[in-house]
Amino acid sequence: MMDKTFDPASVEQRVSALWEQAGAFKAGRPERARATPYAIVIPPPNVTGSLHMGHALNNTLQDILCRFERMRGRDVLWQPGTDHAGIATQMVVERQLMERQQPDRRTLGREEFLKRVWTWKEESGGIITNQLKRLGASCDWSRERFTMDEGLSKAVTKVFVELHKQGLVYKDKRLVNWDPRFQTAISDLEVEQVEVKGTLWHFDYPVVSETGTETGEVITVATTRPETMLGDTGIAVHPEDERYGHLIGRRVKLPLVGRLIPIVADPYSDPEKGTGAVKITPAHDFNDFEVGKRHSLPSINIFAPDATLKLEPQSAFDEGVAPSTDLIAVFALNGLDRFEARKRIVAMMEERGLLRATEPHTHTVPHGDRSIVPIEPYLTDQWFVEVKPLAEKAMAAVREARTRIVPQSWEKT
Repeated sequence: MMDKTFDPASVEQRVSALWEQAGAFKAGRPERARATPYAIVIPPPNVTGSLHMGHALNNTLQDILCRFERMRGRDVLWQPGTDHAGIATQMVVERQLMERQQPDRRTLGREEFLKRVWTWKEESGGIITNQLKRLGASCDWSRERFTMDEGLSKAVTKVFVELHKQGLVYKDKRLVNWDPRFQTAISDLEVEQVEVKGTLWHFDYPVVSETGTETGEVITVATTRPETMLGDTGIAVHPEDERYGHLIGRRVKLPLVGRLIPIVADPYSDPEKGTGAVKITPAHDFNDFEVGKRHSLPSINIFAPDATLKLEPQSAFDEGVAPSTDLIAVFALNGLDRFEARKRIVAMMEERGLLRATEPHTHTVPHGDRSIVPIEPYLTDQWFVEVKPLAEKAMAAVREARTRIVPQSWEKT
């Protein structure tokens, strides 16, 4: 007699074993040698993770498609695999080293640390794969891959070289989301905007004459990040802001440092926001970087990778600046954490009568979603892919119906 209620646990493992023994989900089976192929590459979940509801839904939808196409007689490959999840894996292994009171990543060195990562992956990295199998995912598990497998790494290298030969890969200095804790660039998807109750400081920058002497006039800027003023290379005002029209093209003396920096007209500045005058720090703000490009302003990086101050004498930082007690005091900040430097700089500006006002200011600050520390816009050498010519080919394939998007309404997105 059939049980009144279905107990999936009593049959799932047995049926799963039968599927595996029969090779039910293997692609390229002899009896389907002439069948039309149908393939889905699973979006590889992080090797460090475990399944959540999003995984379950997404993989169920893929499973439905694969099983349906098998029923239609097609040769189906649902390609499984896991992603190395660089930062997440690094965190797990570093935590393990700390718990075992073993040498940290930097003490071990790159090669030895990577060995530990591979050891961890072999010992503990299969949880999410086993969970997918437990769901009954009809993948061809004989083809399971890992994004750092030798074959895949060679393929990535080959494609990189080919793109470079075609001029589609290039190296350039760009601002990135820099995580000072992990000392690596992270993607926009790994950044969380956190609302903080901060402060808006109003600083006076002295306007100078053509000969570089102070005129007695000042221009006031507002900032939530006083520490970055050391890297300022310009001030932007709106071209139609009548308050500053007479100052466009003039220069100011950057307080504490002594660099002479220009006042430029740029629509980025909002006359209704703050003082209407914006300090421009191209090396440490994404919007400022674009303003700097438009006006050929230099980018002066004032931070080390760990977000401590890195102020280099006899460089662009103090080029053309006469020695002064203020400059000596600034160089004494070298090596300070950015937030400690902030306190010192505010105090120095106040001592010199250049702190006009402070006000409470609630704003959002980008944080790393794993490190939970504020992200620093950071100027560094990065590799980039010129996607426009590749995108044009992809769009042409859709227009010419060589590639079909389902549902069709998504073709224009």
